[in-house]
Amino acid sequence: MDHGHEQTYGPEEPGGHDHALDRAPTPSHRLRHLLTPHSHETADKLDPALESSAKGMRALWISLLVLGATALAQAVVVVLSGSVALLGDTVHNAADALTAVPLGIAFVLGRRAATRRFTYGYGRAEDLAGIVIVLTIAASAAFAAWTAFDRLLNPRPLHHIPVVAVAAVIGFLGNEWVARHRIRVGREIGSAALVADGLHARTDGFTSLAVLVGAGGAALGWQLADPLVGLAITAAILLVLRDAAREVFRRVMDAVDPAMVDRAEEALRQVPGVRGVGELRLRWIGHRLRAEVAVVVDGEVSVRRAHDIAVEAEHALLHAVPRLTAALVHADPTPAPGETDPHVALAHHTAA
Repeated sequence: MDHGHEQTYGPEEPGGHDHALDRAPTPSHRLRHLLTPHSHETADKLDPALESSAKGMRALWISLLVLGATALAQAVVVVLSGSVALLGDTVHNAADALTAVPLGIAFVLGRRAATRRFTYGYGRAEDLAGIVIVLTIAASAAFAAWTAFDRLLNPRPLHHIPVVAVAAVIGFLGNEWVARHRIRVGREIGSAALVADGLHARTDGFTSLAVLVGAGGAALGWQLADPLVGLAITAAILLVLRDAAREVFRRVMDAVDPAMVDRAEEALRQVPGVRGVGELRLRWIGHRLRAEVAVVVDGEVSVRRAHDIAVEAEHALLHAVPRLTAALVHADPTPAPGETDPHVALAHHTAA
Protein backbone atom coordinates (compact mmCIF):
# COMPACT_ATOMS: atom_id res chain seq x y z
CA MET A 1 0.00 0.00 0.00
CA ASP A 2 1.05 3.61 -0.46
CA HIS A 3 1.00 6.01 2.42
CA GLY A 4 1.95 9.65 2.03
CA HIS A 5 0.88 12.43 4.35
CA GLU A 6 2.16 16.00 4.40
CA GLN A 7 3.31 15.82 8.01
CA THR A 8 5.81 18.10 9.66
CA TYR A 9 7.32 18.12 13.12
CA GLY A 10 9.06 20.67 15.28
CA PRO A 11 12.78 20.61 15.99
CA GLU A 12 12.32 19.73 19.65
CA GLU A 13 10.64 16.41 19.00
CA PRO A 14 12.56 13.16 19.47
CA GLY A 15 15.00 12.50 16.66
CA GLY A 16 16.17 16.10 16.28
CA HIS A 17 14.22 16.84 13.10
CA ASP A 18 15.46 20.27 12.06
CA HIS A 19 13.16 22.50 10.06
CA ALA A 20 15.16 25.72 10.59
CA LEU A 21 12.60 27.68 12.53
CA ASP A 22 13.14 31.39 12.91
CA ARG A 23 14.01 31.41 16.61
CA ALA A 24 15.44 28.92 19.07
CA PRO A 25 12.93 27.43 21.53
CA THR A 26 12.93 29.12 24.92
CA PRO A 27 13.15 27.11 28.17
CA SER A 28 9.42 27.72 28.73
CA HIS A 29 8.70 26.32 25.24
CA ARG A 30 10.73 23.22 26.03
CA LEU A 31 8.84 22.76 29.30
CA ARG A 32 5.45 23.14 27.58
CA HIS A 33 6.54 20.61 24.97
CA LEU A 34 7.39 18.06 27.65
CA LEU A 35 4.14 18.59 29.57
CA THR A 36 1.78 18.83 26.60
CA PRO A 37 0.40 15.68 24.94
CA HIS A 38 2.21 14.97 21.66
CA SER A 39 0.02 15.68 18.65
CA HIS A 40 0.50 15.75 14.89
CA GLU A 41 -2.85 17.27 14.01
CA THR A 42 -2.73 20.09 11.47
CA ALA A 43 -3.97 22.67 13.97
CA ASP A 44 -1.20 21.76 16.43
CA LYS A 45 1.86 22.08 14.19
CA LEU A 46 3.90 24.81 12.52
CA ASP A 47 4.50 24.88 8.78
CA PRO A 48 8.31 24.85 8.52
CA ALA A 49 8.17 25.36 4.75
CA LEU A 50 6.47 28.73 5.22
CA GLU A 51 8.79 29.65 8.08
CA SER A 52 11.88 28.82 6.04
CA SER A 53 10.52 30.82 3.09
CA ALA A 54 9.94 33.75 5.44
CA LYS A 55 13.50 33.39 6.69
CA GLY A 56 14.77 33.45 3.11
CA MET A 57 12.70 36.56 2.36
CA ARG A 58 14.15 38.34 5.37
CA ALA A 59 17.67 37.45 4.21
CA LEU A 60 16.88 38.90 0.78
CA TRP A 61 15.47 42.13 2.17
CA ILE A 62 18.45 42.60 4.48
CA SER A 63 20.84 41.90 1.60
CA LEU A 64 18.99 44.32 -0.65
CA LEU A 65 19.24 47.10 1.94
CA VAL A 66 22.94 46.51 2.72
CA LEU A 67 24.03 46.23 -0.90
CA GLY A 68 21.80 49.11 -1.93
CA ALA A 69 23.44 51.34 0.67
CA THR A 70 26.89 50.10 -0.40
CA ALA A 71 26.22 50.81 -4.08
CA LEU A 72 24.83 54.26 -3.26
CA ALA A 73 27.92 55.20 -1.23
CA GLN A 74 30.19 54.00 -4.01
CA ALA A 75 28.18 55.87 -6.65
CA VAL A 76 28.84 59.13 -4.82
CA VAL A 77 32.58 58.44 -4.90
CA VAL A 78 32.40 57.53 -8.61
CA VAL A 79 30.95 60.98 -9.33
CA LEU A 80 33.73 62.64 -7.32
CA SER A 81 36.67 60.59 -8.61
CA GLY A 82 35.65 59.48 -12.10
CA SER A 83 37.06 56.02 -11.34
CA VAL A 84 36.04 53.56 -14.06
CA ALA A 85 37.10 50.61 -11.89
CA LEU A 86 34.93 51.78 -9.03
CA LEU A 87 32.09 52.35 -11.49
CA GLY A 88 32.33 48.72 -12.52
CA ASP A 89 32.33 47.64 -8.87
CA THR A 90 29.27 49.80 -8.22
CA VAL A 91 27.47 48.22 -11.15
CA HIS A 92 28.36 44.78 -9.76
CA ASN A 93 26.97 45.64 -6.35
CA ALA A 94 23.77 47.06 -7.80
CA ALA A 95 23.31 43.95 -9.95
CA ASP A 96 23.95 41.72 -6.95
CA ALA A 97 21.32 43.57 -4.95
CA LEU A 98 18.85 43.07 -7.80
CA THR A 99 19.36 39.29 -7.79
CA ALA A 100 17.12 39.40 -4.74
CA VAL A 101 14.23 39.97 -7.16
CA PRO A 102 14.14 36.52 -8.85
CA LEU A 103 14.81 34.82 -5.52
CA GLY A 104 12.06 36.82 -3.82
CA ILE A 105 9.65 35.85 -6.59
CA ALA A 106 10.68 32.21 -6.15
CA PHE A 107 10.09 32.30 -2.40
CA VAL A 108 6.66 33.90 -2.89
CA LEU A 109 5.73 31.31 -5.52
CA GLY A 110 6.95 28.54 -3.23
CA ARG A 111 4.28 29.49 -0.70
CA ARG A 112 1.46 28.84 -3.15
CA ALA A 113 -0.54 25.69 -2.68
CA ALA A 114 -0.24 22.83 -5.14
CA THR A 115 -2.77 22.74 -7.96
CA ARG A 116 -4.07 20.05 -10.29
CA ARG A 117 -1.54 21.25 -12.88
CA PHE A 118 1.39 21.86 -10.51
CA THR A 119 0.74 18.91 -8.22
CA TYR A 120 4.05 19.30 -6.37
CA GLY A 121 3.57 23.03 -5.87
CA TYR A 122 5.89 25.78 -7.07
CA GLY A 123 9.03 25.05 -5.06
CA ARG A 124 11.11 24.39 -8.17
CA ALA A 125 10.91 28.10 -8.94
CA GLU A 126 13.95 28.40 -6.66
CA ASP A 127 15.92 26.23 -9.06
CA LEU A 128 14.99 28.54 -11.94
CA ALA A 129 16.09 31.52 -9.82
CA GLY A 130 19.37 29.71 -9.18
CA ILE A 131 19.93 29.42 -12.92
CA VAL A 132 19.29 33.15 -13.32
CA ILE A 133 21.82 33.88 -10.57
CA VAL A 134 24.45 31.65 -12.18
CA LEU A 135 23.93 33.52 -15.46
CA THR A 136 24.30 36.79 -13.56
CA ILE A 137 27.61 35.62 -12.09
CA ALA A 138 28.75 34.68 -15.59
CA ALA A 139 27.77 38.14 -16.84
CA SER A 140 29.68 39.71 -13.95
CA ALA A 141 32.78 37.71 -14.89
CA ALA A 142 32.46 38.80 -18.51
CA PHE A 143 32.01 42.44 -17.51
CA ALA A 144 35.01 42.28 -15.15
CA ALA A 145 37.16 40.76 -17.89
CA TRP A 146 36.06 43.34 -20.45
CA THR A 147 36.70 46.22 -18.02
CA ALA A 148 40.15 44.85 -17.14
CA PHE A 149 41.17 44.49 -20.81
CA ASP A 150 39.83 47.96 -21.57
CA ARG A 151 41.88 49.47 -18.73
CA LEU A 152 44.91 47.48 -19.88
CA LEU A 153 44.66 48.85 -23.41
CA ASN A 154 43.55 52.34 -22.39
CA PRO A 155 45.10 53.28 -19.02
CA ARG A 156 43.33 56.11 -17.20
CA PRO A 157 44.60 58.15 -14.25
CA LEU A 158 42.68 57.96 -10.97
CA HIS A 159 41.66 60.98 -8.92
CA HIS A 160 40.97 61.16 -5.17
CA ILE A 161 42.73 57.82 -4.71
CA PRO A 162 42.29 57.68 -0.88
CA VAL A 163 38.52 58.15 -1.27
CA VAL A 164 38.42 55.43 -3.93
CA ALA A 165 40.30 53.10 -1.58
CA VAL A 166 37.80 53.75 1.22
CA ALA A 167 34.90 53.10 -1.15
CA ALA A 168 36.54 49.82 -2.23
CA VAL A 169 36.83 48.72 1.40
CA ILE A 170 33.17 49.59 1.96
CA GLY A 171 32.25 47.55 -1.10
CA PHE A 172 34.22 44.55 0.09
CA LEU A 173 32.84 44.64 3.65
CA GLY A 174 29.25 45.08 2.44
CA ASN A 175 29.50 42.22 -0.04
CA GLU A 176 31.29 39.87 2.33
CA TRP A 177 28.71 40.44 5.08
CA VAL A 178 25.87 39.81 2.65
CA ALA A 179 27.65 36.75 1.23
CA ARG A 180 28.07 35.17 4.66
CA HIS A 181 24.47 35.96 5.61
CA ARG A 182 22.98 34.56 2.39
CA ILE A 183 25.11 31.42 2.42
CA ARG A 184 24.36 30.72 6.09
CA VAL A 185 20.61 31.19 5.71
CA GLY A 186 20.58 29.34 2.37
CA ARG A 187 22.24 26.29 3.87
CA GLU A 188 20.05 26.52 6.96
CA ILE A 189 16.82 26.39 4.96
CA GLY A 190 18.21 24.19 2.16
CA SER A 191 18.02 26.79 -0.63
CA ALA A 192 20.69 26.20 -3.29
CA ALA A 193 19.60 29.39 -5.06
CA LEU A 194 20.20 31.53 -1.97
CA VAL A 195 23.62 29.92 -1.49
CA ALA A 196 24.47 30.68 -5.13
CA ASP A 197 23.33 34.26 -4.59
CA GLY A 198 25.66 34.47 -1.59
CA LEU A 199 28.54 33.24 -3.71
CA HIS A 200 27.67 35.91 -6.26
CA ALA A 201 27.93 38.57 -3.53
CA ARG A 202 31.36 37.20 -2.68
CA THR A 203 32.49 37.63 -6.30
CA ASP A 204 31.59 41.30 -6.10
CA GLY A 205 33.59 41.55 -2.88
CA PHE A 206 36.60 40.26 -4.80
CA THR A 207 35.97 42.94 -7.40
CA SER A 208 36.06 45.56 -4.65
CA LEU A 209 39.43 44.23 -3.52
CA ALA A 210 40.64 44.58 -7.09
CA VAL A 211 39.68 48.24 -7.00
CA LEU A 212 41.58 48.66 -3.72
CA VAL A 213 44.74 47.00 -5.03
CA GLY A 214 44.47 48.94 -8.26
CA ALA A 215 44.15 52.17 -6.31
CA GLY A 216 47.25 51.24 -4.33
CA GLY A 217 49.17 50.60 -7.53
CA ALA A 218 47.98 53.89 -9.00
CA ALA A 219 49.13 55.67 -5.85
CA LEU A 220 52.60 54.23 -6.46
CA GLY A 221 52.50 55.40 -10.07
CA TRP A 222 51.82 52.00 -11.67
CA GLN A 223 48.67 52.45 -13.74
CA LEU A 224 48.69 48.87 -15.04
CA ALA A 225 48.13 47.51 -11.52
CA ASP A 226 44.36 47.98 -11.75
CA PRO A 227 43.75 46.05 -15.01
CA LEU A 228 46.19 43.25 -14.13
CA VAL A 229 44.56 42.69 -10.75
CA GLY A 230 41.19 42.90 -12.48
CA LEU A 231 42.17 39.96 -14.69
CA ALA A 232 43.23 37.94 -11.65
CA ILE A 233 39.92 38.69 -9.96
CA THR A 234 38.10 37.59 -13.12
CA ALA A 235 39.78 34.19 -12.75
CA ALA A 236 38.62 34.05 -9.11
CA ILE A 237 35.08 34.91 -10.19
CA LEU A 238 35.17 32.03 -12.68
CA LEU A 239 36.09 29.63 -9.87
CA VAL A 240 33.15 30.84 -7.81
CA LEU A 241 30.96 30.54 -10.91
CA ARG A 242 32.02 26.90 -11.25
CA ASP A 243 31.03 26.12 -7.66
CA ALA A 244 27.69 27.92 -7.92
CA ALA A 245 26.84 26.28 -11.26
CA ARG A 246 27.70 22.84 -9.89
CA GLU A 247 25.47 23.33 -6.86
CA VAL A 248 22.52 24.58 -8.90
CA PHE A 249 23.03 21.85 -11.53
CA ARG A 250 22.94 19.15 -8.87
CA ARG A 251 19.75 20.59 -7.41
CA VAL A 252 18.08 20.75 -10.82
CA MET A 253 19.10 17.13 -11.44
CA ASP A 254 17.57 16.03 -8.09
CA ALA A 255 20.94 15.16 -6.54
CA VAL A 256 21.08 14.62 -2.77
CA ASP A 257 23.85 13.85 -0.31
CA PRO A 258 24.38 10.05 -0.31
CA ALA A 259 24.89 10.24 3.47
CA MET A 260 21.31 11.47 3.72
CA VAL A 261 20.10 8.36 1.89
CA ASP A 262 22.12 6.16 4.26
CA ARG A 263 20.61 7.96 7.23
CA ALA A 264 17.09 7.45 5.90
CA GLU A 265 17.64 3.74 5.26
CA GLU A 266 19.06 3.24 8.74
CA ALA A 267 16.04 4.98 10.30
CA LEU A 268 13.65 2.76 8.32
CA ARG A 269 15.42 -0.43 9.40
CA GLN A 270 14.85 0.55 13.03
CA VAL A 271 11.05 0.67 12.59
CA PRO A 272 9.30 -2.35 14.18
CA GLY A 273 7.69 -4.48 11.48
CA VAL A 274 10.01 -3.34 8.66
CA ARG A 275 11.91 -6.38 7.40
CA GLY A 276 13.75 -4.68 4.60
CA VAL A 277 14.11 -1.44 2.66
CA GLY A 278 13.61 -1.45 -1.08
CA GLU A 279 13.93 1.47 -3.48
CA LEU A 280 14.41 4.80 -1.72
CA ARG A 281 14.29 8.12 -3.53
CA LEU A 282 14.80 11.63 -2.21
CA ARG A 283 14.36 14.84 -4.17
CA TRP A 284 14.48 18.55 -3.46
CA ILE A 285 11.52 20.74 -4.36
CA GLY A 286 12.81 24.22 -3.63
CA HIS A 287 14.25 24.02 -0.12
CA ARG A 288 12.04 21.11 0.92
CA LEU A 289 12.63 17.38 0.55
CA ARG A 290 10.21 14.65 -0.48
CA ALA A 291 10.78 10.91 -0.19
CA GLU A 292 9.43 7.80 -1.90
CA VAL A 293 10.29 4.41 -0.42
CA ALA A 294 9.25 0.77 -0.51
CA VAL A 295 9.52 -1.23 2.73
CA VAL A 296 9.12 -4.98 3.15
CA VAL A 297 6.65 -6.21 5.80
CA ASP A 298 5.36 -9.60 6.89
CA GLY A 299 3.05 -10.86 4.17
CA GLU A 300 0.65 -12.36 6.71
CA VAL A 301 -0.16 -9.16 8.61
CA SER A 302 -3.47 -7.40 8.11
CA VAL A 303 -3.90 -4.42 5.86
CA ARG A 304 -4.47 -2.29 8.93
CA ARG A 305 -1.20 -3.44 10.51
CA ALA A 306 0.72 -2.86 7.27
CA HIS A 307 -0.74 0.65 7.18
CA ASP A 308 0.40 1.27 10.76
CA ILE A 309 3.92 0.16 9.85
CA ALA A 310 3.90 2.53 6.87
CA VAL A 311 2.84 5.40 9.15
CA GLU A 312 5.63 4.58 11.61
CA ALA A 313 8.12 4.41 8.74
CA GLU A 314 7.02 7.83 7.48
CA HIS A 315 7.26 9.21 10.99
CA ALA A 316 10.81 7.86 11.36
CA LEU A 317 11.85 9.46 8.07
CA LEU A 318 10.43 12.85 9.01
CA HIS A 319 12.49 12.81 12.19
CA ALA A 320 15.67 11.42 10.65
CA VAL A 321 15.99 13.55 7.50
CA PRO A 322 16.25 17.35 7.97
CA ARG A 323 13.87 19.45 5.86
CA LEU A 324 11.84 16.42 4.79
CA THR A 325 8.18 17.45 4.62
CA ALA A 326 6.51 14.46 2.95
CA ALA A 327 7.14 10.75 2.46
CA LEU A 328 5.28 8.25 0.31
CA VAL A 329 5.71 4.78 1.82
CA HIS A 330 4.80 1.63 -0.13
CA ALA A 331 4.52 -1.64 1.81
CA ASP A 332 5.62 -4.82 -0.01
CA PRO A 333 4.82 -8.26 1.50
CA THR A 334 7.63 -10.67 2.24
CA PRO A 335 7.61 -13.10 -0.71
CA ALA A 336 6.36 -16.61 0.09
CA PRO A 337 8.16 -19.67 -1.30
CA GLY A 338 7.19 -20.22 -4.92
CA GLU A 339 5.16 -17.01 -5.06
CA THR A 340 5.38 -14.94 -8.23
CA ASP A 341 6.67 -11.42 -7.77
CA PRO A 342 3.54 -9.21 -7.85
CA HIS A 343 5.53 -6.48 -9.61
CA VAL A 344 6.18 -8.62 -12.69
CA ALA A 345 3.12 -7.13 -14.37
CA LEU A 346 4.78 -3.71 -14.16
CA ALA A 347 8.12 -4.76 -15.64
CA HIS A 348 7.29 -3.81 -19.22
CA HIS A 349 6.39 -0.28 -18.09
CA THR A 350 9.80 0.32 -16.50
CA ALA A 351 11.97 -1.32 -19.17
CA ALA A 352 14.37 1.00 -20.95
